Amino acid sequence: MNFQTGAPKIPPRILCIGMPVRDLTFRVSSVPARGSKARASHFEEICGGNGLNAAIGIVRLGGRASLCGPMGDSRETSSRFIFDKLAEEGVETTHIVHVPDLATPISTIMIDPGGERTNVTFRDPGLWNVKLPPTELLLEDCAAILTESRCAPFCTELCAEAVRRGIPVIVDVDRVMSLEDGLLSASSHLIFSSGPLQETAGVTDDGEALRQMAKLSASFLAATRGPRGTIWLNETGELEETAAFPVNSVDTLGAGDVFHGAFALAMTEKRELRLALRFASAAAALKCTRFGGAYAAPQRTEVEEFLDQHHDERLA
Repeated sequence: MNFQTGAPKIPPRILCIGMPVRDLTFRVSSVPARGSKARASHFEEICGGNGLNAAIGIVRLGGRASLCGPMGDSRETSSRFIFDKLAEEGVETTHIVHVPDLATPISTIMIDPGGERTNVTFRDPGLWNVKLPPTELLLEDCAAILTESRCAPFCTELCAEAVRRGIPVIVDVDRVMSLEDGLLSASSHLIFSSGPLQETAGVTDDGEALRQMAKLSASFLAATRGPRGTIWLNETGELEETAAFPVNSVDTLGAGDVFHGAFALAMTEKRELRLALRFASAAAALKCTRFGGAYAAPQRTEVEEFLDQHHDERLA
């Protein structure tokens, strides 16, 4: 496999498909009990959503990201807020689709002292009926697609065409998949969260679950397990593990999305899988050390320095 070091002079364009979300975040001493009241020590209004968070992470790491997916009416306050924030981050927004008279997704997020978050999210059901821009337009100058399994209803055909053209398609699976889901074949890389992997495969061991999924998909298969690191199947079908970096975690919001964004960028740079996973793990670990969701995503130089400090091979 070819190995390329350093950020390319012309960053690859990664198409991130998902639903942008307006996030209202609160730091709390503990998640309040039902019917109770609680005071927050800090409030911040940010953007969120898997695809949006990953896009911010990619740009921070020196890549080029465009966001595609449904949002509510363009006249909405949430819609304008998100567009302004994405412009500040340098994320391309020309492929976002506004759906008239619908609401942009919105979340209330409580973050406890250990960095764990509790979310309540509203997504207008009508947003799932979105029709994306033409395939030729979306795949023009596209080096990779990064999406999430919940977007399968409106992006599977696009992903299948990308795979036919040899464009990597990385899917973030953070909920149970149907064993007949089209993204099992319309992808090159499936990265599960541990719980959804086990539920999808019907077994309670990550390694065995990956082996079961390998019978259904030819994609690269991995499972992220937070502080326990990542488990994955190599080219010969053997299980390997990539350890997580030990850090003082204060905010896990967006960490998984930063991981997927960093991994997608590493794929466009033709990195060997083991090094791509280490790069992604380092980016996610650094994000966890500070508040702000994806706005706490690290710059590329920070990841380089972090890996050097941990006696890892320089990846950038």
